[in-house]
Amino acid sequence: MSQVLILPMAAHVALAACLYALLTLARAPGVWGIGRRPDGSNPWAAVEPRISANLSNQFEWPLFFHVACLILAQFQTHPAAVVLAWIFVVGRGVHSAVQILTPNVRLRGIVFMVNFLAVLGLWVLVVLAARHPALTA
Repeated sequence: MSQVLILPMAAHVALAACLYALLTLARAPGVWGIGRRPDGSNPWAAVEPRISANLSNQFEWPLFFHVACLILAQFQTHPAAVVLAWIFVVGRGVHSAVQILTPNVRLRGIVFMVNFLAVLGLWVLVVLAARHPALTA
């Protein structure tokens, strides 16, 4: 079994954990009153829905990333799989930054397409590994 895909998978889990922490901080003024403005408003009110939406996004398309990595880990992992996995993880980080920090939907779509294609590439490797295990070496 190949272990090289565990690190990019763990990196994505770490990204999701950071997003949970960020969401907790963004909600703290409203939930616990910690960090409220003098007028009682939440300084994070504008960004909190974007953090929440991005966190939800981590459980949609990334599911296919994790499943592909787990399947590929059963074979001798092709170097292309490792490159695609890291492209996906870095792309998810960039996607999170774009979604949380900007309202630029066009840029977010472009970054998502990179993630999307990386996972499709992983699934091509899954199919090749299943049909021709010698090609994955």
